[in-house]
Amino acid sequence: MHSVFQKHKFLSRLLWVLLLCCGVVHPSGAQVLPVEQENSITTNWLVYKSGTNELIPYVEGATTESHALHQWLQIIPDNTFPVSFVGPKGLCLFLNNQLIFVANATEVYKLNLAPYARNVKPKQGKYLLTVWHPDQQPVVNSFKNVEVLRQGEVKQAGDSTFAVRVREYVNLNAFVIFTLLLGLLYGALKSNYPADFSSLYNINSFMRVSSLQEGFLSKPISSWSSILFVLVFSLSLALLIAAIHTEVMHIRLLNQFIPASASGISSKVILYTLLIFLFILLKYLFLKTMSFIFGLEEVVQLQYREFLRTILFLGIFLPVVVLFYLAFNASMPQIILIISNLAVAFMLIITIVRVFATVNTKVSVLNLHLFSYLCATEVIPLAIMLKLIVFNF
Repeated sequence: MHSVFQKHKFLSRLLWVLLLCCGVVHPSGAQVLPVEQENSITTNWLVYKSGTNELIPYVEGATTESHALHQWLQIIPDNTFPVSFVGPKGLCLFLNNQLIFVANATEVYKLNLAPYARNVKPKQGKYLLTVWHPDQQPVVNSFKNVEVLRQGEVKQAGDSTFAVRVREYVNLNAFVIFTLLLGLLYGALKSNYPADFSSLYNINSFMRVSSLQEGFLSKPISSWSSILFVLVFSLSLALLIAAIHTEVMHIRLLNQFIPASASGISSKVILYTLLIFLFILLKYLFLKTMSFIFGLEEVVQLQYREFLRTILFLGIFLPVVVLFYLAFNASMPQIILIISNLAVAFMLIITIVRVFATVNTKVSVLNLHLFSYLCATEVIPLAIMLKLIVFNF
């Protein structure tokens, strides 16, 4: 009898301990919920489902016909809420369906949303931010939170009041796949066209003017091997340009004609490859036309061969720069961006210098007539390419 009583007493105490532990772990009254970020923009964009008034998650590339994208925000009007974004001309921002901003030109804008929230009544404690453009889908991936410099921090001369705080992860899978593809393509070219590959990427041949008469350089763009070499180079340069423009977020000139949100990294690489390939092919026709105008048809073949040889030789180093981008972009993006831009700039500048030097072996470039022709066919296109590729931000 006594042992039974002791056993029930022990069980009752054990039950009270378990209940107390449950009360500590799960306190009565409410469940602990994750705190939503206030005065912070996210990547959770929404789009209206066709035929309904329901907002559904926006998936990039899946929905391209909608010109308006939305996001619910928690805004404390007394605190600053600065954002940075790429605004094509005509882009409009609405807060709870009230117009707060219109982009007058295509450029990067910084806007504080907090003052506009003071004049707008929230809906269930939240504000609906709407980004709309009349002609294209907005580039919502460019919307970033901006960090305000705290008091006491040293501000360098000329620095902006805001510092962009990147919160978005750039998907590098496309860059990795294209880099592996480049390695396979260069290997295939070396296996199938060993003579052309050796003559093109041999440093001794690169330094000799007489080598321009050897291999496919003797008749450029007249065989499948030469076209394949140019195509692989175009892909190499396009991949590096896509990496540069992914950091910069847009190209101000091309963005007016090609909506950045309508294509991903892969389509950009393919587009740039096609443009570069066509540029190299059409350059020969351009040189023939300009040489006819200037009366210098005898230098066209030499000029184009040197141009083609130099860019193809230097282009084999571009995948190495892309590998640096993949390895170090996350840790030091600004340095990698500078290196990538310098790689493209040096390749283009060295090509022009070698063209001048090679043409000078046949006709002196001190001739004002020839110098004007080279400026029209090489220097001016170089300046345009540097503006579009390197100095676009």
